Amino acid sequence: MHTTNYFNTFIEIAEDCPISAAEVPPQKGEAKSVANLQFELIEQHPYQYTSDDVIFGIHALRNGLPNNEAERAAFFSKGQACLRSSPLGKRYAWGIHHDAEGKVAIYPAGSEEYQRLAADPNLKHTKAMRSKRA
Repeated sequence: MHTTNYFNTFIEIAEDCPISAAEVPPQKGEAKSVANLQFELIEQHPYQYTSDDVIFGIHALRNGLPNNEAERAAFFSKGQACLRSSPLGKRYAWGIHHDAEGKVAIYPAGSEEYQRLAADPNLKHTKAMRSKRA
């Protein structure tokens, strides 16, 4: 089974993120976007869910699937995009911290906590994926 979880890792904003100060993803229309759903879930429940929990939970919600182990196993039977591809780090300037248990929280770029995590030598560091090719 594939996983999207990271451990003791900080995903910094993408090199080509169009903004330097974090924004809450705006809701357009009635349906919430993936960015809206990820932001709300992680922001309201810091260090409660793993990346796999977030990605599958939102997939299940948006597709009307039950959030159970059978559906989850089927979903992760093939590789899935991790939170490095999330619009939170690519477009909206939110850093994503994965703790020792793989649980995630988000921090706005430019905040003291973001700077502390970005400078922490005890964490693995990676960047959110670029939106455009170099």
